[in-house]
Amino acid sequence: MSEKEMIEQEEWTEKVEHSYQDQDIQVLDGLEAVRKRPGMYIASTSAKGLHHLVWEIVDNGIDEAMAGYATTVKVAVDKDNIITVEDDGRGMPVGTNDKTNKSTIETIFTVLHAGGKFGGGAYKVSGGLHGVGASVVNALSEWLEVTVFHEGKMYFVRFENGGHAVEPLKVIGECDKNRHGSLIRFKADPTIFTETTVYDYETLRDRLRQLAFLNKGIRIIFTDERIEDEEKKTHEFYYDGGLKEYVKFLNKNRSVVHPEIIYCEGHIDGIKAEVAMQYNDGYSPSVYTFCNNINTAEGGTHEEGFRMALNRVINKYARANGFLKEKDENLTSDDCKEGIVAIISVKHPDPQYEGQTKTKLGNSEVRKIVSEIFGTQLEKFLMENPDQAKIIMEKCLQASRARLAAKKAREATRRKSPLEIGSLPGKLADCSSKDASICEIYIVEGDSAGGSAKLGRDSHYQAILPLRGKILNVEKSRQHKVFENAEIRSMITAFGCGVMEETDTAKLRYHKIVIMTDADVDGAHIRTLLLTFFYRYLRPIVEQGYVYIAQPPLYKVQKGNSVRYAYTDRQLDEVRKEMGGNLSIQRYKGLGEMDADQLWETTMDPKNRTLIRVNVSDAEAADQAFSMLMGEEVEPRKNFIIENAHFVQNLDI
Repeated sequence: MSEKEMIEQEEWTEKVEHSYQDQDIQVLDGLEAVRKRPGMYIASTSAKGLHHLVWEIVDNGIDEAMAGYATTVKVAVDKDNIITVEDDGRGMPVGTNDKTNKSTIETIFTVLHAGGKFGGGAYKVSGGLHGVGASVVNALSEWLEVTVFHEGKMYFVRFENGGHAVEPLKVIGECDKNRHGSLIRFKADPTIFTETTVYDYETLRDRLRQLAFLNKGIRIIFTDERIEDEEKKTHEFYYDGGLKEYVKFLNKNRSVVHPEIIYCEGHIDGIKAEVAMQYNDGYSPSVYTFCNNINTAEGGTHEEGFRMALNRVINKYARANGFLKEKDENLTSDDCKEGIVAIISVKHPDPQYEGQTKTKLGNSEVRKIVSEIFGTQLEKFLMENPDQAKIIMEKCLQASRARLAAKKAREATRRKSPLEIGSLPGKLADCSSKDASICEIYIVEGDSAGGSAKLGRDSHYQAILPLRGKILNVEKSRQHKVFENAEIRSMITAFGCGVMEETDTAKLRYHKIVIMTDADVDGAHIRTLLLTFFYRYLRPIVEQGYVYIAQPPLYKVQKGNSVRYAYTDRQLDEVRKEMGGNLSIQRYKGLGEMDADQLWETTMDPKNRTLIRVNVSDAEAADQAFSMLMGEEVEPRKNFIIENAHFVQNLDI
């Protein structure tokens, strides 16, 4: 052991000069634990955690509706980012709780794991089964107010200073005897949510719309007082068709192949299962799963039951009706899912999730229940609708033929080992390091920019892969065409992590995949094509944050020997003011206009560059965006351009 290591070890193992006695054991009382470690209860104190506060309170109103007592939930955000949630349910109990000797409302909002969702019979199913929602929101708010309308009286209590009641629950007035329900107002604590306390309009709107889809017959009214436009300020979501209308909404930018949305629902052993599905002419499946209104992004047993039934019923029908001959192999699960949009929703009195994030349902009994309910009703639909059944069978058979063709093309993208340099693409200028955690690959538009990037890079950890022109639009192409495309094969081979369901990011050779294109219309198009490919065929690298977009400068500003770069028009104005007159300003049309040193200094040097990390915060929205921008349907894309054209400031054609 070296002298330095011995010194470091001594410093590390030096005794702490503090006692460890009975009085040193800290007990966090009530809501102090929540404020001390908020991440344990809402995952993070970022924007995502901030919005989680709203969902916890809204879920209580939805639970009242699912229990059959509420019909409307109103959500409002005012100009000071104060949230108001009101439901017309039973209203929280206003008596005294025997165990705490405080009002039941104060107990609900100040005691963890206090609520009506622990087997007392108040709720059959509930989204917030841990009973910490209301108290956690209170603990993490600067202040919170509760008003309950009950039997002609208005009850009120306000909490401040970390969730403590200012005074006990009291009657503050009278109301119509027919009015009932609860109203909660709160302001998130800026000392907890230091990143932001500003709610995102689209995040609130989209989740509330989703809740209305998932709970047919419930009216959800969302008002954002921060918006001046009266038409956009208030949204009323109400869907009698529930999941059927959800599928219709998701398919609005696509061409459907059969007119009727298949809908199945049923109850077995107190568990309700609903499935709605429809095929479109696309090639990517979009299957979304929910349990008690919670999006189970990783699927689980309800999705497994759906997949088993879909595969079983379609193969059975195909054989019974001559679509599959005796010698033909069965259709695979992927064949049956190509181009499908499906929503699977279960309501379960005791859901079990894998992990704390509730992203994967684990109840084994749900698999059989969903399979039975969906399978029986899908089989009935196919028997009663032979014309639509024929279209679905032909869609699945076409997918099977394309899969076999794609299998051959896909084999060419595989390498025996991620370290097998001999089989790497010829135009790849690889880096010398084999440590994926520090390695970067720049996907560069054109040979000219590729040449500058190769000369300017740090070859120890930066690899360059130039692309020739625009890659294939995978949204409009079958798999075998995708895998036959030379540019796409080069990327798959270079990354070394496999593709589609075989994607394994542990084998990824570069932990930064950087898209570097020109700052013009063509560059933006190439960037969109690449992101579409990554999202559809290598989604884990996007979801796990390995994809970045480089930000090259738009302008080079020179005065004598002094050179500055501006990345936006606003920056250009600032540079002009700072540098004064007699300036030489060059507007870069493409990366190829920069020499190697300039490209390194502005776009590739970690000390100076700006990279935008690509993430998929909402897979449903991303799926719709790619379908709308890159799919076959022209009308949705045209409408998008018309609606957003006024935002364009610089257009290079």
